[in-house]
Amino acid sequence: MQLRQSVAADDPLEALLDGRYRDPETGNDVGVTTRALVIEDSLDGSEAELIARLGFGKTLAVLSDPNTYAALGERIQRALSGRFSLLPVRLPLNPEPDAETVERVRVASSGADALVAIGSGTINDLAKYASALDGKPYAVFATAPSMNGFTSLTASITVDGHKKTLPAHAPAGAFFDLEVLAAAPPRLIRSGLGDSICRATAQWDWLLSHLLFGTSYRELPFALLAHDEPALIERAADLLGGDLAVMRRLVRTLVLSGFGTAIVGSSAPASQAEHLVSHYLDMLGPSDRPPVFHGEQIAVTTLSIARLQEAMLEHPPALVADRETETEFITRYGDHLGHSTWAEFVDKRLTAERAEELNHEIATNWQTFVAQLRRIALPSAQIHAALTAAGAPTTPEAIHLDRPFYEGALIHAREIRNRYTVLDLAAASGRLGGLVPRL
Repeated sequence: MQLRQSVAADDPLEALLDGRYRDPETGNDVGVTTRALVIEDSLDGSEAELIARLGFGKTLAVLSDPNTYAALGERIQRALSGRFSLLPVRLPLNPEPDAETVERVRVASSGADALVAIGSGTINDLAKYASALDGKPYAVFATAPSMNGFTSLTASITVDGHKKTLPAHAPAGAFFDLEVLAAAPPRLIRSGLGDSICRATAQWDWLLSHLLFGTSYRELPFALLAHDEPALIERAADLLGGDLAVMRRLVRTLVLSGFGTAIVGSSAPASQAEHLVSHYLDMLGPSDRPPVFHGEQIAVTTLSIARLQEAMLEHPPALVADRETETEFITRYGDHLGHSTWAEFVDKRLTAERAEELNHEIATNWQTFVAQLRRIALPSAQIHAALTAAGAPTTPEAIHLDRPFYEGALIHAREIRNRYTVLDLAAASGRLGGLVPRL
């Protein structure tokens, strides 16, 4: 078997792997550090050869949890055991992506030359971050198309209660058996759709920050998705029917999104206001809340943020300075989390002088800004239709949250990270509180 799927010569995924994707803005060729990426209807029988071609060495730590072991891990271990010395690392059901679990993985894999993750979100992040800390390569066999972090350079890890996006490294190999993914629990498939459809709100926020503050912005991450995203959204209803063609679209969208963040060196193209709200929910949500997958949460927050973005374009905002203080943060979040969130927020805190400068910029260029932002947006009605067609959640209640808590998250989520989004624009214009009940 080849290391890549058969694709057209102009396919952006193939071009990236060959180091010859043409950046639409600079004209320069762009590549990625992942050496092998395979998306096939079935990988059964090829697993050992795929890993052998990566040149990892003889001893491999194979990371899984009970669910991912049952879905694919047992098959992978059986396939690898004839050619490699294996150190099985079995985590408990629903492992936490936190610093303590990372250390457990590091200890268990200390004698390995490389790590092989069998799983998706949490398992991938744990293997990615632990292997990066130890300077070891890793590969991933996906068990569900549930998130876009497979090929990114970051990992979402909770440190002392604060959900953080930490630098890591991309997998040397990423392998996707579409038959396995199509058999994943429906909630995980819907989760992948949720983590894909936020492209629009994330791009909107990233461009907003660029227009107002001149921060970095790249078209490349979104050009990569231009071919697959429309077909995925149009056929979202088919994702749960075992259709491998639309599953391939979903996987490609997730992989290309991850590569986009890796190329620009930031999670910004894929993580903005919708992820801030999600992180807030993770950090401060009710302790007795039933488990919710990341992408399910992102589906709901993306829809809310899309509606907020549309509302904010209705007329030019007039901004005022932020009045929040460190004391208020400590009162709201407690001593430790209050200090850490304030350290993030203070760097983007809007002064009266800066608010005046921005108001002049908005008065002069608002219609130009609106045209650019609308060009890249997905209408909230289209987002809602795609999520509904796939049976994905669209309301706070569907992800086990009461409305008052969710509304509080929409109001305060901007405080937990130094990333300027529509939440900051709405808050600075005094409109956020009034709009939240409509979201």
